Amino acid sequence: MKKFLALVLTGMMVLSLAACGAGKDTKGSKLIKVGIINNDPNESGYRTANVNDLKATFCEANGYDASFAYSLKNDEQISYAQKFIADEVDYLLLSAAATAGWDSVLQDAKKAGIKVILFDRTIDADPSLYEASIVSDMAKEGETAVNWLASQNLDSYSIIHIQGAMGSAAQIGRSGALDAKVAAEANWNIVKQQTAEWNAETAQQIVQSVIDAGESFNVIYAENDDMAKGAVAALDKANISHGVNGDVIVMGYDCNKWALEELLAGKWNYDGQCNPFQSSYINDIIKKLEAGETIANKTIVMDEKGFDASTITQDDVNNYGI
Repeated sequence: MKKFLALVLTGMMVLSLAACGAGKDTKGSKLIKVGIINNDPNESGYRTANVNDLKATFCEANGYDASFAYSLKNDEQISYAQKFIADEVDYLLLSAAATAGWDSVLQDAKKAGIKVILFDRTIDADPSLYEASIVSDMAKEGETAVNWLASQNLDSYSIIHIQGAMGSAAQIGRSGALDAKVAAEANWNIVKQQTAEWNAETAQQIVQSVIDAGESFNVIYAENDDMAKGAVAALDKANISHGVNGDVIVMGYDCNKWALEELLAGKWNYDGQCNPFQSSYINDIIKKLEAGETIANKTIVMDEKGFDASTITQDDVNNYGI
């Protein structure tokens, strides 16, 4: 029978999975002890898919004794890393809430002989402190989206820029590309730039405040799908048209299936892919390390693309929607 042990520490949730689905018989074999630190599963559809992917791989049936810790705050994540180090895990898997502040705890892990693998997001730390990095190229995601927006050849760009959690790799990459373009082009203007911390309701409030102020805009650049959804709710409430042939271009990120369906229906204009399925790559790296092999490719960048409402197909929605 599957058994789940739930432990709540300092306001965050930790889950220890004893088993997951059918797999090889691990009776009598030593399980690999893994501590996995991730962002809140409820953060977005992307994060839910990412968490489920990790849980499906790092379980007893696949040879792992895995504990999961979740927080959107860097200091809380660091506290969890310290706990996993004290628990003497074999591997520490990390999707950092923010890019800075990790050197000290990763040095502690290295001294304890614990191998660190980054996933989803990069951090600002010496590469010698981790074994591998399986991540999205957030800067490239931003560049792809901004290049697409430039290709729309608007006479002028008046943009509501809804940012993700400040300091995260996703926010830095997706904001950086737009900031650079606005600084370089006289006809690109930011009407409002504010974080909604990935939250739809906060994004709706941001857009509503611009509408209430009577400011003109023709682009919503939201750094995830949930925030784009919230922005569209404000547009709909104000009877402002959007999407293909609408008054406002709507852009999101992550490629949730429901978001790609909005593109297919012409209600949104662009969605940038962020691939959440990293667990198989991490598993392969752990198996190689366990066998004493050298990791030749320390950084693996997930393959990602952007989707345009004018060219997206139902097959794209089926194949890439998460």
